[in-house]
Amino acid sequence: MMNAHNSSRSGGAASAALQCETNPPQRILVVANEPDIRRLDSTVLSESGYQVDTAENGLVALHEFASHDYDLLIIEDEMTTVTGMELVNKLRSEGLLVPAILVLETMPTKGSNRNPWPQIQAILIKPYTIGELSRTVREVLRAARTGADAPFAPPSNWQSPIVSQWCACLRI
Repeated sequence: MMNAHNSSRSGGAASAALQCETNPPQRILVVANEPDIRRLDSTVLSESGYQVDTAENGLVALHEFASHDYDLLIIEDEMTTVTGMELVNKLRSEGLLVPAILVLETMPTKGSNRNPWPQIQAILIKPYTIGELSRTVREVLRAARTGADAPFAPPSNWQSPIVSQWCACLRI
């Protein structure tokens, strides 16, 4: 049984007013170690009309997936207990193909010949803006809704030469 401090839900009358009963809000799970990041992302997305649940780590997120269906997962990779990629790999091994946005502290320093995150639809690099979060969520959900493959796309806050070389190796 989960305690209230492990998981929280946000949304309410404001987001409910934005949704039609025949078009329920899309449900997003935000998984982040930092309470302030969880709260900010959750508030921004809730005010945009999404139903948002949060989890403080990958283990709590696994419990959430056992109880609920989600349209999108936003997850930090650098977490204790279960990393973001470990969670995504676990979900994929169980046949759950929920689109995922991976949040990273920094870009990898080495180039690669292939996408190291083939099961991720998008990446956000900290610090990201509210606009970057909103745009990325909209694009990934739109691609999932239309059945289009959401290509791995570098976020707009990738500005360094190292990242440019890394993206070139991925052929992005």
